[in-house]
Amino acid sequence: MIVLNSFSVPGENSVMPAAAHPQTREFRAFLTNLEYARKMVVAGQSLAAFQSPVIDIGDFYRAAWVQSVSAIDHWFHEELYRRVAELAAADSPGMPYQLTRFELPLVKVEEVRRGTITLADAVSGHVRAKWGNAALQNPRKISEALKLVTEEDVWAKAALQLNQWNHGRTSFNAQSLKQQYNSITERRNRIAHDADLLDGDLKRRREISDADVTDAIDWIERIALAIATVLD
Repeated sequence: MIVLNSFSVPGENSVMPAAAHPQTREFRAFLTNLEYARKMVVAGQSLAAFQSPVIDIGDFYRAAWVQSVSAIDHWFHEELYRRVAELAAADSPGMPYQLTRFELPLVKVEEVRRGTITLADAVSGHVRAKWGNAALQNPRKISEALKLVTEEDVWAKAALQLNQWNHGRTSFNAQSLKQQYNSITERRNRIAHDADLLDGDLKRRREISDADVTDAIDWIERIALAIATVLD
């Protein structure tokens, strides 16, 4: 089954054609997590008219921003684990170079030799152990992780995919797409680690609106969809 989605590019008057969402368990979970973020935005919009001194509506939008970045971070991890397991199980000569060079601890090698664990499970489990606590919120780290499952330059190819969906009316390249992603994750880090306070101020926080966070969520979705398309 294929689900179709269409979306507009911020700053553009054009609308991208319908793009198929992958129907994997991992991508469906990603979309569910993004929907939680969108619901936080709706909650903030619903309460905005009350102007209560007790409630800062911006906190709903900040929470939604953090949730959306967490959603794509989680998706990158789960996509990595699934694809590593599939590639290791296939034992194909076309396996990505970085995966062929991936080192297993001797204890895991012995378990494989004794037949208590499959090679695919051993490799997948060790990849999970290595990358499980790594935040995949930086394009460089994301590229490093995905080198285990693809030889493609995922950011360059994702940028081209976005331009194609928008009929060439955008001109993203790897660098500009990374910058777009970084701008979203950097704001997330300011919210999560600095309480979104203005630089040098211990009371005032940066302005945030429902439009700001909706734009960020939409970008998170289209970047994930473009990278998923490249991986497939």
